[in-house]
Amino acid sequence: KKVSRIVGIGKTFLDHANAFSKEIFEVELYSSTTEFLKKFHSSSFRNEVILIKGARSFRFERISHLLERKVHQTRLEIDLAAITQNLKAYKGILHSGTGIMVMVKAFSYGAGSYEVANLLQFHQVEYLAVAYVDEGVELRKAGIRLPIMVMNTEAQAFPELLEYNLEPEIYSNEIANLFYQYLQGEGISHFPIHIKLDTGMHRLGFESGALGELIKLIEGHAFKVQSVFTHLVASEDPNEDAFTRSQVAAFDAFCELIQAGLGYSFLRHAANTAAISRHPNLQYDMVRLGIGLYGVDPGNSMPDLIESGTLRTTISQIKAVKAGESVGYGRKAILAKDARIATIRIGYADGYPRNLGNGKGTVWINGNLVNTVGNVCMDMTMVDVTDYPYINLNDEVVVFGQENSIQKLAISAQTIPYEIMTGISQRVPRVYFGE
Repeated sequence: KKVSRIVGIGKTFLDHANAFSKEIFEVELYSSTTEFLKKFHSSSFRNEVILIKGARSFRFERISHLLERKVHQTRLEIDLAAITQNLKAYKGILHSGTGIMVMVKAFSYGAGSYEVANLLQFHQVEYLAVAYVDEGVELRKAGIRLPIMVMNTEAQAFPELLEYNLEPEIYSNEIANLFYQYLQGEGISHFPIHIKLDTGMHRLGFESGALGELIKLIEGHAFKVQSVFTHLVASEDPNEDAFTRSQVAAFDAFCELIQAGLGYSFLRHAANTAAISRHPNLQYDMVRLGIGLYGVDPGNSMPDLIESGTLRTTISQIKAVKAGESVGYGRKAILAKDARIATIRIGYADGYPRNLGNGKGTVWINGNLVNTVGNVCMDMTMVDVTDYPYINLNDEVVVFGQENSIQKLAISAQTIPYEIMTGISQRVPRVYFGE
C-alpha cells in the first residue's frame, strides 16, 4: 500500500516500538492522544492520504478536526457507532418476529438522510419512512433499496411514487380515489399502500365511518395493503396510559373491519419510539423508531441510549467589555461589572434558538458551561467567559453533545429535542465518524 509514515498512539505501540523499522517507515509514537495534540503542527501533514483508525476510547476525532480544513467552523458531528448502538438497543427489546420501520424524514431528524439510511440498510431494518415523496426519491437516487413508506402523499407526486418504487400512506378517501384513478390510467394493479387510521391524533387518517369506501376501492385490485397503522398521541406519558389503551382498542377494531373486507393479512403497527419500550405489548408486527435512534428517549425508559449528535463551533473573538456597556442587539444585556465576552460562530440561522440568549442558554468550553449574553444574532452568539481566563480565541465550543445534552438545551429553549435537531441549518456541515 506504499505506507511511508506511521503515527502510533497508546501504551501498546510504545511497548512494541522496536517492531517498527525506521529504515522503512517514518515512525512517531505517543503515549496518548493528548500528548500527540500538544505536539501537533499542521504544517507537518501536507499532500498525503491519512488513515485514522483506533478504538473510540482514544477519541481520534480530535485529530481529524485538526487535519480537516473547513470554511465554516460550525459543524454537526454524527456518531454512526452511537446510532448503531441505539438501533441494537431497541432491537434487543423487540419480540421475536417484530420488524422495525425507521423514520428518516426531515433529513433524518437533521442527521443526514442518505448517510443514516445507508447505515440502516446495512443493518437490514424492514422499512424506512419519509414525510414527502422528494425525500424518498433522493434516497433511491443515492442507492437505497429498502422499502420506503411516504407519509404525506400528494397527487402531483404520483408519477414519482411509481418511478422510484415508493409506497404511499393512504389517509383519506379523497387521496385514495385520486391514486386509484391514476393507477387505473396506468394499467397498474396491486400497488403497495399503507393505510393510516385516526384513533385520536386527529391529524391524518381514516376514522371508522370512512373505511367502507376504501375497502371497496381495495377490492378493485389496484391496491395491495402492506400495512395498517395508527399514531399514538401520548405513549410517553404515564398519565395518558388510559387514552393510549383506548387508541389501541379502536385500532384493533378498525383492523378487524379491514381484515374482514380484504380477506388477506397485512402488517400492523402502532408503537412509536416511546411505546417500543413503555408499551411492549403494542409491538404488533412492526414498530416505528424515530428520535430514539439518535439517543433521545421521550419515554425515559431506555437508559443506555447514546446521543449521536454533537454540534460544535469555535470562538471568533474575545474582548474586554466595561461595566455599564451593553452586549448585542437591542441592548438587552447591560453589564453589571467588567466582563470578558467571547463571540462564537453560531446563530439562529444555524439553528441555535434565538430565545436562548440573555443567559438562558449555555455552551461547553474547555470543561465549563458558560452562559449566553445578549440576544442571539443571526450568525453569532456572545457568551460570558469572565471567570475562565484560560478560554482563548479559536477554542472549541460544544453547543450540544455528550458534555451538554440536547435534552437540557431543549428544556432551556422551551421546546423539544425534535425541533432542535431538525432545525440545524443545511449550511452547517455534517461530519460522520464511526468504528
